[in-house]
Amino acid sequence: MKQLLAISRVIETVNGQIGKKIAWLILVAVAVATMNAIVRKVFSVSSNAWLELQWMLFGAVFLLCAAWTLQVKEHIRIDIVNSMLPKRVRQWIELLGHVLFLMPFALLIVYHSWPFFLRSYAINEQSLSAGGLPQWPAKGLVVIGFVMLSFQGISEIIKQVAVMRGDLEDEEAAGGHAAAAEAEAQRLLDQAKAEGLAP
Repeated sequence: MKQLLAISRVIETVNGQIGKKIAWLILVAVAVATMNAIVRKVFSVSSNAWLELQWMLFGAVFLLCAAWTLQVKEHIRIDIVNSMLPKRVRQWIELLGHVLFLMPFALLIVYHSWPFFLRSYAINEQSLSAGGLPQWPAKGLVVIGFVMLSFQGISEIIKQVAVMRGDLEDEEAAGGHAAAAEAEAQRLLDQAKAEGLAP
């Protein structure tokens, strides 16, 4: 199990580093959108390439940060139902969810998107819009994103098995950044009540 956890740590380090860097592309996308809007309004000049670049930047963030988002437990969950279940049941749901749903789905997408990307690359597929960008880089992002997500799924399975065996501390209590924010809000509310600043 120690060797598997070491593999998990490598996967998480790689996905985390990539995710943190790629997330900055949101700022680039906003800058491109802003400049495109200004140029269009002020100079009455526009380009499909700039518009498609915004889409590709957003797509890159969505696809290449998905593994990191899973790692820090920020994907949407039905927490209201989940929190009412016993801890062991939640652990089994987590494990089976990754094994039966996440992994088959991610691997299926990789399997089908790879030839889709290769065909696009082979013909140097271009946008149907005048002055648009090549389409194969965007299709390549689908492959890369789901390969990363597949590896993160493997890491999540390793960690969950280790937690259930007692070889790893259960981090589920942290629940991601949203839970931490909720806990901080509750702490501030309790403090305000104690000081008579809130009812």
